[in-house]
Amino acid sequence: MREKLRAIFAPVLAVFEKGEPAVSYRPSHRKILLALGTLFLLLGAVSAYLAFNSGQLASLIPALIFGAVSLVSVVVATLGNDTAVARIWGLK
Repeated sequence: MREKLRAIFAPVLAVFEKGEPAVSYRPSHRKILLALGTLFLLLGAVSAYLAFNSGQLASLIPALIFGAVSLVSVVVATLGNDTAVARIWGLK
């Protein structure tokens, strides 16, 4: 199942997994990234709810941005290798 999901999200993972292996990676970086992705998911859901209640389509833009950030964070945290997690944090 993991390999099928990696194949589906290969374009996203390829951006972060290229390059040399990360030296300064710690397992806590992955946990923090997953927590950050979860928080952005919650923020995107609240933003989408408020956008639909307001009736203005332009207010969906923040919900889409928060959703995209959440998707990338959760995908990299759960499916990405150590290099991908380190690159998303800007570590070398």
